[in-house]
Amino acid sequence: MLHLFTKQAPQIPEKSTTGVDEYALFKRIVEGDVLAFEAFYKHYYTRLFRFILRTTRQHETIEELIQETLLLVWEKPERFNYTSKISTWVFGIAYQKSLKSISKTARRSHDVDVDELNEIICDPLANLAENTETQDWLNCALDCLSADQRAVIELTFYHGLAYQDIAKILDCPENTVKTRMFHARKKLQAFVEDQEN
Repeated sequence: MLHLFTKQAPQIPEKSTTGVDEYALFKRIVEGDVLAFEAFYKHYYTRLFRFILRTTRQHETIEELIQETLLLVWEKPERFNYTSKISTWVFGIAYQKSLKSISKTARRSHDVDVDELNEIICDPLANLAENTETQDWLNCALDCLSADQRAVIELTFYHGLAYQDIAKILDCPENTVKTRMFHARKKLQAFVEDQEN
């Protein structure tokens, strides 16, 4: 297993455990309530951080993309059409901004240095020494996927979203989401088999 530590990867912030009523906050945001937006920002920060990091693999742009995503929520809340969950809309914005960032830097997923992606995938308070090998292995595995496939994996397994919601976020048909998941699983299976040999 690979164990090179040349750079410190960004730490994924701890999850917020507060029970937030997103719709009540959003209604207040529409009315221009700055405190509601602050609470909304805090509520989404960790989730967007994890999603953008895993989608783009560009830690230098995470903060900027979170800012741009949530600024759009603040400046143009009328764009939310109430046909999906608020989280689906917010992740859709983040996904589109992530794709633009990837294309701007013209980075391919295989060009990313695995050592730079030492992210925390488990409870940040858990014994990090025990998780290092698993993290390295998972990062290598996810690097073999395209950004679209990583987004499907992230939204399915880390955010627990249904394919229907993921399709809205990624702005594609639900069957495309299923196809991306199928191909991602095949690539991950091939990666596991290669590692076992």
